[in-house]
Amino acid sequence: MRYSLLTSAVALALASTGAVAATTPDNADEVIKIIGSKEDAKTVAGSSAVISPEQMAIEVNTDINQLLKTVPGVYIREEDGQGLRPNIGIRAAAGGRSSKVTLLEDGVMIAPAPYSNPAAYYFPEAYRMHGIEVLKGAPLLRYGPQTTGGVVNLITTPIPQQREGQVTLRMGENNSRDIHAYYGGTEGAFGWLIDTVQRDSDGFKTIDRDHRDAGHDIQDYLVKLRWSGVNQSLTAKLQYSEQISNETYTGLTDADFAENPNRRYGLTAIDQMDNQHNGYSLTYDLDLADNLRFTAVAYLNDYKRDWFKGSPGDLITAANAGDANALAILHGEADVTGLEYKHNNRAYESYGLEMRLQSNWGDHEVEFGARDHSDRMDRFQPIEVYDQINGSLVYQGEIAPTGGDNRLEGADAQAFWLADRWQATDRLSIEATLRYEDADTYRKQFAMTDRSDVPSMRSSQAQEWLPGVSFTYDVSERVQVLAGVHRGFAPLGGGATATDEPETSTNYELGARYSQGELFAEAIAFRSDFNNQAESCSVANPCSNGETSGSYVTGEALVQGVEVQLGHRWQQGAWQIPVSIAYTYTSAEISADNNLTGVVDGDTLADIPEHVFSSRIGLLHDSGWENHAIVKFMDETCVNVGCNRNDDTMQRTESLWTVDLISRYPLSQQTTVFVKVENLFDEQVIISRVPYGARPNKPQTISVGFDYRF
Repeated sequence: MRYSLLTSAVALALASTGAVAATTPDNADEVIKIIGSKEDAKTVAGSSAVISPEQMAIEVNTDINQLLKTVPGVYIREEDGQGLRPNIGIRAAAGGRSSKVTLLEDGVMIAPAPYSNPAAYYFPEAYRMHGIEVLKGAPLLRYGPQTTGGVVNLITTPIPQQREGQVTLRMGENNSRDIHAYYGGTEGAFGWLIDTVQRDSDGFKTIDRDHRDAGHDIQDYLVKLRWSGVNQSLTAKLQYSEQISNETYTGLTDADFAENPNRRYGLTAIDQMDNQHNGYSLTYDLDLADNLRFTAVAYLNDYKRDWFKGSPGDLITAANAGDANALAILHGEADVTGLEYKHNNRAYESYGLEMRLQSNWGDHEVEFGARDHSDRMDRFQPIEVYDQINGSLVYQGEIAPTGGDNRLEGADAQAFWLADRWQATDRLSIEATLRYEDADTYRKQFAMTDRSDVPSMRSSQAQEWLPGVSFTYDVSERVQVLAGVHRGFAPLGGGATATDEPETSTNYELGARYSQGELFAEAIAFRSDFNNQAESCSVANPCSNGETSGSYVTGEALVQGVEVQLGHRWQQGAWQIPVSIAYTYTSAEISADNNLTGVVDGDTLADIPEHVFSSRIGLLHDSGWENHAIVKFMDETCVNVGCNRNDDTMQRTESLWTVDLISRYPLSQQTTVFVKVENLFDEQVIISRVPYGARPNKPQTISVGFDYRF
């Protein structure tokens, strides 16, 4: 019904306007941005950042983690060292599978099941993105459903105004090959774009007693079609991707990590992720009047994955504690029976309709929006049983899926919001937003493999009003102050029960900006006061109590800190030296004892580092030769809440400094060659300990490549 309504609206609009524009306006843009340019980010009534197309082109990054490490207030917990499945946190939203962050692509929710199963096992290819926006503070209430920490909007390549294309090829160590190519243009009223990413690598880890590599093979395709008429446009977007990656959930014991962090146990040789994603959206824009614009987006995302992997967490824990037999099993030196490898087989579907009505009334920019959304997850996960004999895995049989391995989960949600940006005076701008979220979730769990039994049921309901207000005030032409407060919310998820309450918080920010010529400085203090903080449990991100499904409510918590940005550009003869610095300090603690869970006032929260720092330094010549250094630091983090109460190193990750170098040289107006050295000093530490054992970041890696524009 929702799609028939959209189709009817489009048909009526086409019938009423009739004539077709001769050309697409120069300012037409089919991607939905939530901030705009880097300059726009300096004026938003909330903390924001834009990773520009220039930065994307310079760093030629395939790893979203490394790009987002340059944004203040963002925390990254690496997992595979290659960014295949990111764990992104923002401010008070911890990073486990990016489940507490609203993820958008061109303004449309992109997580596999944003309400019932928000863990982002699918993440769009960073290599095909044109830019990235990060929005924090009260203005994020327009986007939801996660409204505590922030929004990440990934912007795809826009349709060119004339026929043009580009090919970027990058080749490097471990037989890695990364290609991004697109071609498109606009002819009269019609525009089109074909975009693809092709990536493959052997990976940087070596598997014991096996010739299989630890790499990946990724294919990603995107097609856009756009029609522009008088005061209206219609854009269709179709995306398909598939990935096979020989990735595992299994890390190493600390002793083995110290000897060789890039080793993998032979028990993991058959672990593999296999997934496919289809995404479709149809966007209709109509200018109803000079100051009134209507936008409707219908979207459908379909994602299927089977991550076949073992779960030797108990063996690694025992080996770390000194169990010689457990270590011998991990090393393939002892036989063992009954090793279980699960087909973590899940199918996701999310679809919905979102509409926005925007109007300018004098000094007011008003937006009314509504979203009707549904998502589903089908989990059917058989288990294969193997014995390890003489260091080799021997298949023994299969266990049919029942209980937690055989279930359906879903959510139906409606959201409404009203936002008013009021230019109260020449210096004072006020933005007020009110959002309403109404979400129902359910789970059906079956005891019979064929699902012929009456399933066990659980369900939940959440209705939340989420107000927010923020302002900017221009003290002078150079100085601006900003402040804001808003209510944060995180959906319950499909495993919630009727008595569970959603995570809610009150979030504040206060800061100032200074801008003069090439100098920009910003400092923003933030504070999130939770009355019901909760961790989202999964195998990839076990909760602090060890659970791998549902939620772990820790109760009252306080996350506060400060973000600092500095940027300047110097000119020395034929050379330019741009420098940018980002720093975040965060204190994240339980703020009241919780007798149900055992956490106490002062316990440090998991996955939130105290210090995060990055700096980008350039040396650019008028000839077009560019050199860039990117320095990044992330402090240690707690693996589980309350690690500050003991000296157990197993409860912490390790801090990490890295330096990347990039040099680019133009051979012609069309062709630029480049060389990149990642992790220049080959620094590897225990960057993560979940779900099973110590995991390293990527070692020193050298690659070369070129851009060709035509």
